[in-house]
Amino acid sequence: MPLAKIFYASLTGNTEEIADIIAESLEDLDFDVEIEECSNVSASDFEDADLCVVATYTYGDGDLPDEIVDLYDDLLEMDLSGKVFGVCGSGDTFYDYFCKSVDDFEQAFLKTGAIKGADSVKVELNAEDEDIDDLEEFAKQLAKSVEENA
Repeated sequence: MPLAKIFYASLTGNTEEIADIIAESLEDLDFDVEIEECSNVSASDFEDADLCVVATYTYGDGDLPDEIVDLYDDLLEMDLSGKVFGVCGSGDTFYDYFCKSVDDFEQAFLKTGAIKGADSVKVELNAEDEDIDDLEEFAKQLAKSVEENA
């Protein structure tokens, strides 16, 4: 079974819920899934994964959350060539930089040589029915990309 690792940062619980939806969807697609809060891991933990997923919120005016900065900085030093990645997160359109941390992590993963497995998913606050559908489709696309790049 392919291994997916999902690392998340969540202040209000919204992004943790997003990560859980993706984890459950991937398990339904026959993945082994490890899900961890981002302060308990390092980017090198992605090295033995077939699929690398980051779920994050955006803080204030487009800032990375404090608890995920180390993971982001470490990721920039990694070579994850051949690994498939996906990024998702929650945000509030009240702010000018809606879900900017999602975009920041996508760019960081691309610098590692990893393969973008699906378009990033950005959720307004908490996941509603349509968002859940989008997240389940995100998981399916990631699984398909892992299979194609195995």
